[in-house]
Amino acid sequence: MLQPVHKLLSATLFVAFLVFSSDGHYHRATAGTCVARTSCGRQPIQFIPGQRITVEVVNLTESLVQLQQVSGTAPLPISPGQVFSFVRGGTTNPNFSVVLWDAIGLPLRVNILKPEARRLRIEVRPGGRPPGDRTIYLRDDGRVAVF
Repeated sequence: MLQPVHKLLSATLFVAFLVFSSDGHYHRATAGTCVARTSCGRQPIQFIPGQRITVEVVNLTESLVQLQQVSGTAPLPISPGQVFSFVRGGTTNPNFSVVLWDAIGLPLRVNILKPEARRLRIEVRPGGRPPGDRTIYLRDDGRVAVF
């Protein structure tokens, strides 16, 4: 009785492996170490939750970009080459979202940087797949997400 159950279990596990693996082949997992930021993946940008930070939005496109802080401001125009800064965070408003769009509807690509411990730099560039990057969200846990 134990022999057929063992064979059935083995066959089931094998079929599950084939179904859930992407190409049906076994790939060895290897572990390694990072070498001074040359072989490591990019670390997510994160701030201390509740920390006040300066947010810089830089328009690196050739057209007008509109910026709106969700539940905070009316849309603000940012001209090509212009840098717009504001302070966010603290205990009363630990998270925030900003929405941006090109005035003529072109897709945008956003690059987020943390040049200093309390500074978030949002570089707005042309390109990306339509509709492009539209929202930057500083989460309650301090991580920054781009949607």
